[in-house]
Amino acid sequence: MQLIEVAFRGNRKDFFLWESDDPPPLKAAVIVDADRGEDLGVVHALGQLAEKRNAGTPHGYGKAGTTKKARRLATADEVARAEELRALNEDARRRAMERVKSNALVMKLSDAEWQWDRKKLTLYFTADKRVDFRTLVRELASMFRTRIELKQIGVRDEAKRLDGIGRCGRQYCSASWLPELRPVNLGVAKDQRLSLNPSQISGACGRLMCCLRYEHEFYVQSRKRFPKEGRLIKTKRGEEKVISNDIFRERVVLRGEDGEFRTITLADLRDEAESAGAPLPVIASSAPSPVSDDAEYGDEVREEDEEQMISSEVVVDDGHSPDTVESVASPESAPADGRERRPNRRRGRRGGRRNRPGGRGPRDGSSDSAPPTEGES
Repeated sequence: MQLIEVAFRGNRKDFFLWESDDPPPLKAAVIVDADRGEDLGVVHALGQLAEKRNAGTPHGYGKAGTTKKARRLATADEVARAEELRALNEDARRRAMERVKSNALVMKLSDAEWQWDRKKLTLYFTADKRVDFRTLVRELASMFRTRIELKQIGVRDEAKRLDGIGRCGRQYCSASWLPELRPVNLGVAKDQRLSLNPSQISGACGRLMCCLRYEHEFYVQSRKRFPKEGRLIKTKRGEEKVISNDIFRERVVLRGEDGEFRTITLADLRDEAESAGAPLPVIASSAPSPVSDDAEYGDEVREEDEEQMISSEVVVDDGHSPDTVESVASPESAPADGRERRPNRRRGRRGGRRNRPGGRGPRDGSSDSAPPTEGES
């Protein structure tokens, strides 16, 4: 028994166990276990490569491993059946989109995917907020007579699933090789001194391009060796202000007290600062670490502060009652006693009745010195 990685439609991948001693050929179509049925995919990796990817990719299972099994190689008829489903996927998306418009739901259906045995239809959508689509799911279950699953994804996941060509002329990194979609914030572009024009640094998904992260560590490490821009340093000409740094040519632009600009190499600047009695600190090359705002050298490594994608699923099984709705997204926790939880309210100074008998406080202008009760701030 060995581990194999199988790729499905929409750049979706998963790991399965192959029981036979002879491994399947690479890129071969196989029938695998799916949700209450079977699905068809293509072998993407096997052997040591599959083991490595299982431990290092977001969709991997790590040391826990997987219990799903790949049953057999697909026949020519089974592959032809899967090709027919591609046309049905687009038809299902269009029909579902009509029901979305009729229910006046603010959501965008990105893609639809039939399971190979047609026991489940998965619809992927994007939305700015949470959408109550329980009525929609019931209507779709009655329309397609199968199990319906709605998945809310982010715009980056949508671009990964639909695929395309980026502004660089190559396939999207998220769809071709990027194992994990890490958030990218505006601080990454600022550290690289890039244009902050959204049309120039945004990808097809409307978010900042993933490739902005590729060289970010190099810029952070390189700028740590330079004095921070805007700081006054002592040289042989007196106090001069650092105007800009050229990390590629190892040059620094300075402005003296007389307003004269000059360009000097970083090595010569260190020698002048040392001869003036104010040597520049030498920072060894290492992994980037956060630097406080008041640091004199290097740029701050900003934390990733991108909005988290809301992931929710609602599943309706047509084999049960048509009104049965199974919500995979967990609701907010409720109190143990079953009572409705009231939101916490913070009372201000005006109109507050905290620790005042009868709702009335002292009228002589004195402050209420009683300590707050438990649960109040």
